[in-house]
Amino acid sequence: MAEPVGYPEGSREFTRLLGPGVGYGVVCGVGAFFAVTMILLTRVQAKFSRLDPGSANEFATASRSVKPGLVCCGIVSAWTWSATLLQSSASTYENGLSAAWWYGVGGESLSSRTVQIALFAAVASKVKQNAGGAVTFAEIVKARYGRACHLLFTFYSLVCAHIVTGSLILGASATFNAMTGANIIACNFLLPLGIAIYVVAGGLRATFVVDYLHTVILFVILYIFAFTMYGTSDIVGSPGKLYDLLERAGTIAPVAGNVAGSYVTMKSNAGMLFGGCTLATGFAGVVCDQGYWQRAIASRPESTTKAYMLGAISWFSIPFAFGTMMGLGCRALMTDPSFPTYPYALSPAQVSAGLVAPAAAATILGQSGAIAVLLIVFMAATSACSAELIAVSSLVVRDCIGIYKTLSGRQMVFASHCVIVGYAIWGGAWSCILHVARIDLGWLFYVQGVLLTPAVVPIAMTVVSKRQSKHAAFWGTLFGTVCGLLGWLVGCHMIYGEVNVPNLALPYSAICGSAPGLVMSSLASFIITCIKPDNYDWHATRAIALSDSSVPHEGKVVGGTSDVDVDLEKKDQSTGETMPVDLDEMPSPTVEEQAASNAPVDLVTLQRTFVRACWISGLFSFVIAIVIPFPLFFSHYIFSKRFFEAWCGVSLAWVLLAGIFCIILPVWESRREMFVLARSTLRVLSGRTEKAPVVA
Repeated sequence: MAEPVGYPEGSREFTRLLGPGVGYGVVCGVGAFFAVTMILLTRVQAKFSRLDPGSANEFATASRSVKPGLVCCGIVSAWTWSATLLQSSASTYENGLSAAWWYGVGGESLSSRTVQIALFAAVASKVKQNAGGAVTFAEIVKARYGRACHLLFTFYSLVCAHIVTGSLILGASATFNAMTGANIIACNFLLPLGIAIYVVAGGLRATFVVDYLHTVILFVILYIFAFTMYGTSDIVGSPGKLYDLLERAGTIAPVAGNVAGSYVTMKSNAGMLFGGCTLATGFAGVVCDQGYWQRAIASRPESTTKAYMLGAISWFSIPFAFGTMMGLGCRALMTDPSFPTYPYALSPAQVSAGLVAPAAAATILGQSGAIAVLLIVFMAATSACSAELIAVSSLVVRDCIGIYKTLSGRQMVFASHCVIVGYAIWGGAWSCILHVARIDLGWLFYVQGVLLTPAVVPIAMTVVSKRQSKHAAFWGTLFGTVCGLLGWLVGCHMIYGEVNVPNLALPYSAICGSAPGLVMSSLASFIITCIKPDNYDWHATRAIALSDSSVPHEGKVVGGTSDVDVDLEKKDQSTGETMPVDLDEMPSPTVEEQAASNAPVDLVTLQRTFVRACWISGLFSFVIAIVIPFPLFFSHYIFSKRFFEAWCGVSLAWVLLAGIFCIILPVWESRREMFVLARSTLRVLSGRTEKAPVVA
């Protein structure tokens, strides 16, 4: 029987395996579960620990005491967006396995990026060294450069937040609509409002705790997909069978620009272009996103770099493994009668809407696969959206309201609550605007780099270089913005012949805008710095502090890093029984004790950490961005079946290792505190004691 030479002409609607009730049930039911869970955990924290969720320090920075395992988990969860899962699969579906690798290397401009996170580890150590009391990067800019630069970079960060929010909500809503028929407009509002409830209840620490729960579910579902695709599926069942199906797919629909049209080669012109776009634009989504800075600020000074490096290594596995198995799996499964659009291929609109992974999941697991995709997309969207809500609230309260009115710690928390609720409502409305304008994940994916790359180097140099002046930061950013916008429009016209909304989001248009923006802003900033360099002493940035960061409130310590261990239990001298410490019996900290807990960090140690982070992140980035992909690209190598099986095995092993970092490490690091809190809660519930033990 002759092989078909192409898919039938035409398209059909995506087959919905689930009803609208399932979609609304996940959005409302699962969202309510996490909200109630976080409210209960926050009350336990307030009752049995020194951490006061009502203080500005705890609400906005988690008292700067989060351990590296939880920070790593938070990084992975908060930047495993719905787009991370959906866009990596879509790109791999279109361009072959090279896209999954390049997505992991550069990440998308809308989500976490391995190279950028790794390099940001070095920047994060500089934040601790030169602005350890800051909450937002914009207030570091204000302390160093003044009002003009502060307003400029606050604007860029809010633009970034809007693009991120639109991608998160719209991507998830489109998936829910395609798979269940749930109304996109309704999902646009229901998703962020449910998230806002638990963020208001617990602040930044709440996002870390819920991030952990999200990450556990995400990895479990990821493992189910992997073991089904590579092991138990009747349709695929092994990497070798997947390879055979992909060879057939390469005959039916060869990839333009790939060697022999193959899906199993790194020699992909479109994949290389995709990698260039993501590397050029990926920095914008890291450096301009307040959420990244917020997590660097929340971590302990001595463990910031470790947390970010673990996060970079762990996050890489998700688009690499998920994109490979779901993107290639979707391409291989398109001739199966159970495929949602059989006998037609997915339409370009369906691919751009992120329906590649749902199609693969529905084909191999039926309704169970569809529900699993809904859950994993919901987890990805809510965890990242919670980080954005905290980030925007910090920016508005600290850098918009705060420059006109001095707020107390309690006023900051109240204002943050109002901003979180308001931005959740606006996030839904903003997503509806994008939907009506027919702007989807693909458009947002490419355009963010054009708009934000001019600010990348000036912002990073603000905390790294003492030589960059305010003129270099301000005019370098503006000059790069002008060059980027001109390159975007001119490139679109020259390459595609017409400047319109769809053409502006095509890859060559995007690279024509993002590359000049990044290069010219860096060049302008460097030239101005050379002409008139600064010699900044970091005194003003190191003096930044929360207004209530060292003031005891209601008998609790709300400041400090909580690095000093305290006795969690005491012994009854008459019986020898160990009893929990009563909160009322805990002495209020003296001025000297508070000063010790807020003592300046060791700048020499942090400088060594910065140098070490530069070496580690540089080496890691060099290996995954140069050493591995470029020889495979220039050799024009088409993977053999055995090599492809090894490639899939590496992706699976990597995601298993990431699960250890993100699931097991946080529990191990906090096992002592978790044990005391759990035991104390059970004692109170059982009526054995009314005393409130204290966890540092």
